[in-house]
Amino acid sequence: MANSKRQLFQKRRLRVRNKLRRTANGRPRLSVHRSSKNISVQIIDDVQGVTLASASSLEPALGIVGKNNIEASAKVGAAIAERAKEKGIEDVYFDRGGFLFHGKVKALADAAREGGLKF
Repeated sequence: MANSKRQLFQKRRLRVRNKLRRTANGRPRLSVHRSSKNISVQIIDDVQGVTLASASSLEPALGIVGKNNIEASAKVGAAIAERAKEKGIEDVYFDRGGFLFHGKVKALADAAREGGLKF
């Protein structure tokens, strides 16, 4: 029986998250969500169940509203790195969800690393 595209995505997301959880060591999670029109990222403390910082391409302050390309992803990555530094967060683990580490997700990760986040 063939799996639907959504089922395959969910299997991949859970596989990635479970692998990362084993090596988390209490670090917060940098979670990425990419839709067809926007990209967003959150830093989540799974122990307390709280979002520590977030950034999205929907924010007017970033100047990229309505854009979903590699440049917009890089700006979101730089914004999350800056907000994490303000909160005193340096080490996170990168949860790409079910998305492939390539294109927009890779651009976001590279910009966050350049901004000072370690993962």
